[in-house]
Parts: sequence; structure tokens; C-alpha cells
Amino acid sequence: MNCREIETSSTSAGIPVVTEKVPGSRSAGYMIAVATGSRDETGEISGLSHLLEHTVFRATETRDSFMMAKQIEGAGGEINAFTGRECTAFYGITIDETASVAMDIVGDIVANPKLTAEDTELEKQIVLQELSMIKSEPETYIHDLFESQIWRGHPLSRDEGGDEEIVAALTSADLRKYYEEKYRIPNLSVYAVGAVDPEETAEWAGNALDGLAGGRRNIRTEPPRPVSGYRFERNDSDHYQIAIGFPAYGARHRDRTAASMLNALLGSGTSSRLFQEIREKKALVYSVYSTVSQCSDASSLAAYMSCTGSNVCEAVATAESEFRRFLDEGFGEKELERAKNLTKGAVIRSAESAESRLYMLGMCHLLTGSAESLDDRLARIDAVTAEDVMRAAGDILDPGRMNIVILGKGRKKFEEIDPSLFSF
Repeated sequence: MNCREIETSSTSAGIPVVTEKVPGSRSAGYMIAVATGSRDETGEISGLSHLLEHTVFRATETRDSFMMAKQIEGAGGEINAFTGRECTAFYGITIDETASVAMDIVGDIVANPKLTAEDTELEKQIVLQELSMIKSEPETYIHDLFESQIWRGHPLSRDEGGDEEIVAALTSADLRKYYEEKYRIPNLSVYAVGAVDPEETAEWAGNALDGLAGGRRNIRTEPPRPVSGYRFERNDSDHYQIAIGFPAYGARHRDRTAASMLNALLGSGTSSRLFQEIREKKALVYSVYSTVSQCSDASSLAAYMSCTGSNVCEAVATAESEFRRFLDEGFGEKELERAKNLTKGAVIRSAESAESRLYMLGMCHLLTGSAESLDDRLARIDAVTAEDVMRAAGDILDPGRMNIVILGKGRKKFEEIDPSLFSF
């Protein structure tokens, strides 16, 4: 891929428009992102961004939800949205010959939502069911608990879904007020991938969104680097979920890609250190992997495990010993090459999906302020050296900042798991 296939422009009102034309693509995807999310809420409205994201799909000034569904599916496409800690985004993907339908509906949803009291109450019931469902899916819920733990005391600790009691009390007036404050320039940006035309995309974005003036950027503060901590959360699942991790780098940090390679070496795939030691050699867990959760000014690198209660302490101790061994012994050239290829393979496969490619383009621009081609991303991975990874490991694998969360059945709180006792 050539970098020239990514073009950046703006509407006459200053909304950034980033397009990535993909040769041979027969689909077209369009996304409008709003630079506001759960970290930008106050405690009194925790979950409002997510509820608003749901409710705008109920009706616009020209369509109800059934009409949207008929039109987008009749165009061979889909519409969807997501809420994160730092943005809310709405997107539509269709076949190339009906791209105008995706543009029209996505623009309408963002620019002209009705947000009636009736629609708000209906959608609250759906959102409350979603929040309840997440808590009944411990493999998902442990991620929310860990982010809440590691960023405790800072707005990044607020998960995207919000607090159930607060969500239940929100009104259509709350949603309208938030919409009028946040869904405005300069918080809007537009992305398009696939069989798309940059000039046509910019023209659509201007026509749909340039009237949404008068907003202000959210004021955000970078989180302090957290100290170590431990949290036990009770649920009724027979299996225990474990998260053990550390704060890492913001999206513009020079070693962000090195941190991704560190993550791959530790816990990506079945050849990774953690999988081999904890699952294959000791059979302590059913699942084990690590991941990086990236924000603009911070991130976390954490390992996640699922096991029976009798194996919790040994699983945690084995993970800790692997962190120590990594710092003490490093790794071989072949191991790094394998991790790079594993990561590049995941990136390339994702790029073959219009939805994933749209997400990658938008999140890269939102988090770093610039767009990045697939070739550039792959070259950035290839450029990481062993020295880069070890420098990142020295920064990140700090026992004084290690946080552990356990989600499990019963009242056993594993008091013997004390992060302050670990040293590596």
C-alpha cells in the first residue's frame, strides 16, 4: 500500500476528513467520531455517553429506527456504533454502489437525533440489560474491573457502560444537554475506507456536519502513574478470572510499538511465555493471554487468566516469575521475529475487514493526531529492536506499579496475594 492512498482534508468549518482508498475494494465504510467518552463524564452522569450512543439510533428528524434498518440493509450494508473512554463513533458500511446510503444515514444519526423522552426510556431498558449481561460474562467483566482498579481516582477508571443506578435515573433532557455540548465542532472528525472518493467524502461531511458549531474540546488531565494495588470482586462463576498488569505508555510515546512487542512476547498466542509456562507446562489455567489497552495519554499492559480457585495463587506467582525472568534473561532474536510476524499477521488480517480498517484508521488519528497507512504500521513493527523492547520492559514491568484483580466465587479473598511483596 502507498501512503498517498490516505488523504487528509477538512470541511469548510474545519472538521478533519481522513480517507483511505483501498485498491480493489468493493465496500465503502464511513465513520463520524465524537471526541468524548466515559473519561469526559462526571460521576453524576456516568454512562451518559453510552446511553446517548444508543438513543440516537431510535429516531432522527427524517427516519425512525425501522426505516434506518430497511434502508441500510437494502443497500447491502450495516450501521453500528461504539463508545470508548475517549470517543463515541458511528459508522456505516455498504457495497460500493450504494455508498451514498451509508453516508446519508450516519450523517443523519449524528446531526439530527430526536432524543425524545419515550425513546430514552426504551433505550435505557436495553442498556441496563447490557450492563447486567456484562457482569454475567466474567471474561469480559474482568477487563472493566482491571481498568477501574489501575486508574482508580482518575476519570480513566470509568468504564464505558457507566453505573447502573445513574443510568436508570438519566433523562432525555440530560442526553440533549450533553449532545448540545459535546456533539459539536471541534469534537467531530470523519473517516472513510474502501471504495471511497476523498472529495465526495469531504463534501458529504461538510453538508452533514458543518452546521454543528459552538462546541469546546474536553479538558483532560493525564493520569498519574498508579502504585501497586489489589482488588477482589465476588461473583457466582465457578471459575476465577485474574488480571495482573501495569501502566504503560500514551499513544504518542516513542516506545509504544516496543510495548506492543513486549506484550506479544509475554502473552500473544500459544507460543508466548505466559501461555507456555502457565497453561502448557503447569496446566494451571484454562486461558491466559495479555493485551494492551491504549488511550491517548496512557495505557495498560495486563495478563488475563481463567482458572479454578485452587490454582489462583500459583498462577499469579508463575506470571510474576515470568515477568522477572524476562527482565533478567531477555529473549532471543528468533523469539522477537516470531512476535513481530504474529503481530503483523493480526494487523494484516484485520485490514482485510472494512470494519476493522475503519476502526484502525479512526483510532490512530484520534489518539495520535495523524493517520497511518498499513505499510507504515508494518514498518513501525519491523523497526523495533531488542534494545527497544528491553527498555520498555524496564519501564513497564515495575512491581511497585503492578495491580492485581481477582473476580471469583465465594468469600475467599486471597489475602496472600499482595503485590507489594513481589520483587523483580
